[in-house]
Amino acid sequence: MNPSTIFLRRDLADVQPWAETCGQIRPLLEEKDGAAAEVHHLQITNAKLHYHQRTDEIYYVLDGQGRMRLEDEEIELRKDVVVYVPRGVKHKAWGNLTVLVVCIPRGVLNDVHELE
Repeated sequence: MNPSTIFLRRDLADVQPWAETCGQIRPLLEEKDGAAAEVHHLQITNAKLHYHQRTDEIYYVLDGQGRMRLEDEEIELRKDVVVYVPRGVKHKAWGNLTVLVVCIPRGVLNDVHELE
């Protein structure tokens, strides 16, 4: 954010998606925006197993159903479920999911360590 700007507004429709480790990503708040966190809109079908060394993630399922592996555990995902994934935890999700991911601190796209 520009120091003279007191807020940032971004419309999902204005953000071009691209393929990332977790699926089709649309960054709504990015590292370059200078906010305290990043916010990503994701379409997940089959994410790759990965972890982050410096970034915690909070997944909020907006729509769909699927599953998530966190280390050696597997959980069900469905609309309105929230999952907190601390840094260092190996994780992946699959199914037909639309999720909002809050990444704290910003810089997650430079902190992705794929394991498969």
